[in-house]
Amino acid sequence: MRAPIGDFDHATPVPDCLDELTAPVATAVRGWSGAVPVERILYVDTDPRWADTAVFVEHYGRDLLERSANCVVVAGRRGGGTTLAACVVLSTTRVDVNGVARRTLGARKASFAPMDTATGESGMEYGGITPVGLPDGWPVLVDSAVVDLPYVLVGSGRRRGKLLVPGKALAELPGAEVVDGLGVPLAPPEG
Repeated sequence: MRAPIGDFDHATPVPDCLDELTAPVATAVRGWSGAVPVERILYVDTDPRWADTAVFVEHYGRDLLERSANCVVVAGRRGGGTTLAACVVLSTTRVDVNGVARRTLGARKASFAPMDTATGESGMEYGGITPVGLPDGWPVLVDSAVVDLPYVLVGSGRRRGKLLVPGKALAELPGAEVVDGLGVPLAPPEG
């Protein structure tokens, strides 16, 4: 099957390639109940050597820069408790951790979760964390600009491979909340 975005050799509906996915992502695919059919979520094989965004888009298609999203794990703290949440924003933006994310989580403080916490708690590889298959109870904050895309490229749970997901499907994930302004433009390089 031809991928709807990017220059990938082949795209496979995720139910047909569960062995390529981490256990939590495969479990989420098996239990999918969203209005967007799970067969519309596609897996594409990618080379981990080209994981850096600039190199990735050069190799797999310049159109992906505007159609890729990052999923980062944020730790929101209030009192003695910590809530882990996923924030999904376009790759051309950064998560407004101390503003929109913190307020949405009802936290007094928020920060990016340490790598070992993000990978250990999610069961996914660093650089491949995806909003599909996160632990029960995690808030999944999705920037409205991501939801508006017909297809968006996100991690697959591993550094090798990516998922092509209809933006609307991300809004249907367990714990998902669509948030305006979660992603803010990256600062231009100084010079």
